[in-house]
Amino acid sequence: MGRTYFVEEAIGQYLLDLGSTVNPYVTGLLIGQCSQQRDYIIRAVRTPPKEEQKENAVSPSKLLSVDEEWITTHASQVSRMLPGGLLVLGVFIIATPELSKESQNALRKLIFSVEKSLTKRRLWKPTEEEVSDRAALQMCSATKKVVCRTYDVQDPKSSAKPADWKYQSALAASWLALGCTVNVNIHIPLLATSPNHDLERNTRNGLNRWSKQIEDSVFLINGQVRDDNTELLEGQKKLRGNTQSSTQFSDVKVLTQLVSIDHRSTATVQVCSGSINLRGAVECRAYLHNNKPRVKEAVQALKRDIINTLSDRCEILFEDLIINEGPHKKNFEKEYHVLPQRLFVPVAGSNVMLTDYKFGDEAAEEIQERFIEMLDQPVQAEDIHIAEEINTVAIHPVTDKMDDTQQKQLTKAMLLLKLQQNMGVVIAAAVAVFASIFSFNYFSD
Repeated sequence: MGRTYFVEEAIGQYLLDLGSTVNPYVTGLLIGQCSQQRDYIIRAVRTPPKEEQKENAVSPSKLLSVDEEWITTHASQVSRMLPGGLLVLGVFIIATPELSKESQNALRKLIFSVEKSLTKRRLWKPTEEEVSDRAALQMCSATKKVVCRTYDVQDPKSSAKPADWKYQSALAASWLALGCTVNVNIHIPLLATSPNHDLERNTRNGLNRWSKQIEDSVFLINGQVRDDNTELLEGQKKLRGNTQSSTQFSDVKVLTQLVSIDHRSTATVQVCSGSINLRGAVECRAYLHNNKPRVKEAVQALKRDIINTLSDRCEILFEDLIINEGPHKKNFEKEYHVLPQRLFVPVAGSNVMLTDYKFGDEAAEEIQERFIEMLDQPVQAEDIHIAEEINTVAIHPVTDKMDDTQQKQLTKAMLLLKLQQNMGVVIAAAVAVFASIFSFNYFSD
């Protein structure tokens, strides 16, 4: 039996409006949430036209010329603007009858390309029980007939399976929301043995280690540790109604475990030429359907938002540095950079809020333009809610040569490591030498 997609009713009209202007086809993304029982589509977003298409007001005449890279880049940008719990769940094509036979082949190719691009960016891995089907929606611009199929993106040889596409009014009007603030203080050493420091790669490696800490953290929902398999609303009075005022919000506290020293034999002292430090407080949110979601689903959605939001900010920062300073900057002096702040924007008819990031010098007009281009959604300036104070990243190089005192301290620490490899004090010794070699200067929030 195929999957069933429950779709926000307004999406039907959106697709019809796009279909009336097709020349000769248009592509786009489907955004929503999947669960074992049901799948939900709450947004459809057309692929923004490239500059030459804007000038000519026409798309290429054949689907063979679909710009795969452009569409996957759009999907990556859109994924940054989604809070926890929401994913790019598929791709749609609206085409003239002459292109109907080509549409399905193009959809299959795009489904796998988009998923590959999104998976490459993630610092988390899907669980074995997660749904790996993605929707491929085909609409004829003449007859308005809609055909939905799915592909299993975990199987490269997957064939199309039929799926039901059912519209439902006010689908996302009363979803459940969770939120938390996570204090971040991450130190990423730059090894002296690395001949050419790739700051972006080193940062990603450090975030990868940090993400495992988040995965292992304890989450308190409204002050309580909840069993994974219980319903999120169990013991709570469920609010009724389909208005934004009926939002049911859960406050979450994240308890990060201390670094384990069980594996003392693997501890090492490494000579470093600098460090990257990330510090601040990040605001995180996740949304879930209101069809009896489990605690496990809620915690997983929030964990992924925590990991995604910091990873995305670092990506945005490095992209900004490349644009402003060039891709080949090698001699980094001590630098401090402000990470972009997170903001949230409400969606009409829904209590699910979309998100974006802004640097301090960005005007509201730039954010509004980005929402139009990426999500095809107009946003009022007064609806842009900045959720955070400033977060920073600091890059600390050190001089190439150590003085005699530092060299003796390093040698002594290495000897201690060899002699006391199975003793808890080895961690303290390693920390002591790093503290003496580097000055850790952080910004305050």
